[in-house]
Amino acid sequence: MKHLRAGLLIVSTLLAGCLPGFLTDAATRIAHDLESGAGRLGNAEGARHTVEHKTPSRGGECTGPYQVQLDKVGALVIWCKDAAGATVSSHSTSYHARYVDTPQTWLLEKGAGSTLKIVMERRGARAVITAVQ
Repeated sequence: MKHLRAGLLIVSTLLAGCLPGFLTDAATRIAHDLESGAGRLGNAEGARHTVEHKTPSRGGECTGPYQVQLDKVGALVIWCKDAAGATVSSHSTSYHARYVDTPQTWLLEKGAGSTLKIVMERRGARAVITAVQ
């Protein structure tokens, strides 16, 4: 019986790790927001949608100012900083590049708890990032 309980505890812990967002980082969550935003954009040429992401998006993560880079080669990088401006962690992904094009590189400094806004526009068959604030 003890082994069964231990096995069930292990399985339930592993399954909890499969829940969306449970084991993700800030960059991956923004990439998922961009995927969702591209889906909301619609198919009409010139349609626009703004993705708003509050970073940190999980309590206790990236509590100070942060820097975001959306790179024209498809990378999304976030550097979390402390109050003195020193980097305490960084996260990156290129997941969003499947759904949106980034025609230029944006590098933004954001204050602690400030909202990141990413504007997308439909151009042909693709969603394109046109502004980052």
